[in-house]
Amino acid sequence: MPNKISSSSYQVKSPLAITIFGHLLFIAITTLVLVWLLHFREGLAFSSSNKPKIFNIHPLLMVIGFVLMAGEAIMAYTATPTSRKNHKLFHMILHLIALLTGIIGVIAVFKFHNETGIPHMYTFHSWIGLSTIILFGLQWILSFLTFLYPAARSSTRSRVAPWHALIGITIFFMAIVATETGLVQKFIFLGLTRNQEGLIVNFIGLLILLFGISVGVTVLV
Repeated sequence: MPNKISSSSYQVKSPLAITIFGHLLFIAITTLVLVWLLHFREGLAFSSSNKPKIFNIHPLLMVIGFVLMAGEAIMAYTATPTSRKNHKLFHMILHLIALLTGIIGVIAVFKFHNETGIPHMYTFHSWIGLSTIILFGLQWILSFLTFLYPAARSSTRSRVAPWHALIGITIFFMAIVATETGLVQKFIFLGLTRNQEGLIVNFIGLLILLFGISVGVTVLV
């Protein structure tokens, strides 16, 4: 049931059921990623003689820290019953967390490639992934200067707002594409087939797709 409340004190714009579904997907994806990396992929380490542990930092932070947190930031702006000012603040803080974890995730995979002698940036996944992080960072900086910086003009904010929303959701879906291609790439590299690990990776990909759709719906309705 749509829950659209608007007043001078607070507002909620998104369908409650879709928002709850998105939050549940967040929990499910986080659980599956942790099971995958900790149970099947030997765990996590930023420095280790077991180099795959270094790589595992990458999917952990890119999925949970970047994609899921960015989605939560979008939903927070449209689904949190609070003032417009707090909407902006929550939105920007969650996006900043997503950006910082995404940067660390990229550093981790570059570190893994350096220590194992694997070339950098040779797949479509890496191209779109790095492009997404760069665009995400630029979007955050410009958004801060436009919407939170006190000296910004209200007329400028009004003109920029529709473009901010359009570019933001576009970058978010670029992140979804990067994540899905990364999972497919890892599935192939590991030679996963009809085993339990393969099923978990496939389910992670499926749930991430549903999460992206859920976030998109909260923006469109």
